[in-house]
Amino acid sequence: MKQKNKLNNLTGKEWIKSTKSWFIVNPKRRSKDSVNHPGKFPEELVEKYINFFTKKNAYVLDPFLGVGSTLIACENTQRNGIGIELSKEFADIARSELKKIKPKKNQKVIVGDSSNIDKIFKRKNINIPKKVDFIITSPPYWNMLGESRGNVKSTHKKREEKGLKTTYSENTKDLGNVVDYDEFLDGLADIFEKCYELLKDKKYMVVVLQNLRNKKGRITTLAWDLAKKLDSEKFIFAGEQLWLQDNKQLGIWGYPNIFVSNVHHHYCLVFYKNTEKK
Repeated sequence: MKQKNKLNNLTGKEWIKSTKSWFIVNPKRRSKDSVNHPGKFPEELVEKYINFFTKKNAYVLDPFLGVGSTLIACENTQRNGIGIELSKEFADIARSELKKIKPKKNQKVIVGDSSNIDKIFKRKNINIPKKVDFIITSPPYWNMLGESRGNVKSTHKKREEKGLKTTYSENTKDLGNVVDYDEFLDGLADIFEKCYELLKDKKYMVVVLQNLRNKKGRITTLAWDLAKKLDSEKFIFAGEQLWLQDNKQLGIWGYPNIFVSNVHHHYCLVFYKNTEKK
């Protein structure tokens, strides 16, 4: 007897292919407006996870929306999306990008601080469900955008030369502006713990992150630290996949004295909402 697929609309072959521990997504050329966001993640990556963790017409939440990648991906895959963005500037770009594709599904852009996401979902006349089917996001990689790490051809310096933003904002509520790492990690974990209450039982959350290297070469294991912090009675850390970018320019790091890796991968951390107490 054929088993019913309760998670998604994929075939068995598509399912198996999607579970490989690494995949390559090279972002397409960005629109003139969205390029001003310094950390946009590609719609193709979001679509991959939406297709695996939901069925059509599901509701997807992104608590760090940016310029709308998740909502574009939701529309492309016939899902409904809810995105919360602290920056009104980026939220306006997200709305503009959505307008270009004339969405048929419910794609909701909300300007707000996700540290209050529980209160946002309780607002009257907001027209969103109380709980969602899936959460996917790429939060600030701590304060990585705040400074260039020294390479003469770094992305940071190139953006400065073009007059593009090199940080998300100057808002003190922006986690990308928090100097203390433990404070940043606690703030990030607090948001995801609130997201737990907004996620339907036995559903999934994917968080896209990198480990970080500062100017002195010291590595901060952000992805691993968050995975360890969230793996609890609420969320079960189900594993990770590596998003690889093989078309990025190689930087002149460390030559000719020390080893410094050209980091062209991100960790896609998969969490499962646990409903059973230990």
